[in-house]
Amino acid sequence: MDFIDSNIVKYAEDHTSEEPSYLYQLNRYTHSNLLKPRMLSGHLQGRFLALMGQLIKPDYILDIGTYTGYSALCLAEGLTANGHLYTIDRNDEAIAVAQDFFAKANLSNKITALHGNAIELIEQLNTKVPYWNIVWMDAEKADYINYYNLCIDKMASGGLIMADNVLWSGKIIDQNELDTDKDTILLNEFNSMVQNDPRVENILLPIRDGIMMIRKL
Repeated sequence: MDFIDSNIVKYAEDHTSEEPSYLYQLNRYTHSNLLKPRMLSGHLQGRFLALMGQLIKPDYILDIGTYTGYSALCLAEGLTANGHLYTIDRNDEAIAVAQDFFAKANLSNKITALHGNAIELIEQLNTKVPYWNIVWMDAEKADYINYYNLCIDKMASGGLIMADNVLWSGKIIDQNELDTDKDTILLNEFNSMVQNDPRVENILLPIRDGIMMIRKL
């Protein structure tokens, strides 16, 4: 995903509000102790998610792809007083780390971490949660269309779906990858589906690895 000039990224981070101390600690812990630390949202993208949460002031957030909880903690900054965030991952080791940091941030009572298959768990949550204000998608890329279809009708009017990695390290404009790589093909199909969905308005932002912003009309 390192296709944006590193000096531009550093400049952007230098001119972005600092992350809370518990997120800084989580960032360092993840890079020191877990595999694939690049999966963590990080400072710039994290502050973007926090800002979206603070602007929308959601009652209900769905975070698909917990990893070590960085994105969940950022999004949770905007929750209403009685709001709640549900986060899903199939990696029990990463979820255990996330829960430790939810406690450090004093947010354990506002975040529920679920371990298992995302599609099955979203179906279950849809029966108990009245609506979603924010959905953050950062799990199996091959299932983005499935996640979207499960969530779109549960979105509150004006609700926001955000899908990460939609530029796929620049592969999304590489014709060879579009012809041969399964994830690239499916992400392109997802981007095209969103672009042509009359129920939403959308913008694809080149933040980090690309975020598709989708507002339910």
